[in-house]
Amino acid sequence: MAEGVGAEARFGSPAPPPRTGWERLSELWRRDERQRFPEETVNIVKSAFTAGLVGWLYGGLPAFRQARKAFIERSHGELFQNRADALQSAHRAGLRSFIRYGWRWSWRVAAFVTVFNTVSTGLSVYRNKTTISNFASAGALTGALFRLHLGLQGLAGGFVFGAVFGIPAGGLLILMQNLAGETWEEKRSRERRELYEQKLVEWQSRLGVTEVLVPEESNPQEGWETETARETRSY
Repeated sequence: MAEGVGAEARFGSPAPPPRTGWERLSELWRRDERQRFPEETVNIVKSAFTAGLVGWLYGGLPAFRQARKAFIERSHGELFQNRADALQSAHRAGLRSFIRYGWRWSWRVAAFVTVFNTVSTGLSVYRNKTTISNFASAGALTGALFRLHLGLQGLAGGFVFGAVFGIPAGGLLILMQNLAGETWEEKRSRERRELYEQKLVEWQSRLGVTEVLVPEESNPQEGWETETARETRSY
């Protein structure tokens, strides 16, 4: 029984590319034959890491300078062993602020970008086309989620802010795709089609080899049966 299932998986015709929106969405979180995630999923992870790094620098560097400056202004009356000791103390104060405020900005920016990219990518994959409305909807949803704790007024403000943010961001991404000469959907569809055609050719090749091997395997069995029948008649 196990051999039959293995043979069916090995010699069965390859599955066609996904045709519905839900099939394309589920494919986003599945690995391929090479154990790799789709490019869209990898881009979401990369953008989250980049956004976290940018947010950390955005929040940490000003905090580092302000904390260092404030420490120097407060420590005029304090005694230090030497100038190096004073500089190290100032740098430690700045570093604490860099870590504290950098992390505070980092996770917020990373979360915002991750939710925005996940929703916009999901809408584009489901609809199989990239439009400004996808990014506006993703921005509105992300902004509303981040301002949800402020009540109805904050929810409305976040909704509007997110939509306004999503429109130019989506326009920029669409412009970059047009300059590249191929949208993500066109590239993904082409890659799916090429991969399916390649698998189909390989399957037909294996099927042809199997049809040739089956008669060759049956011939020795027929010859042995013929020889056994001759020996029986001779006795």
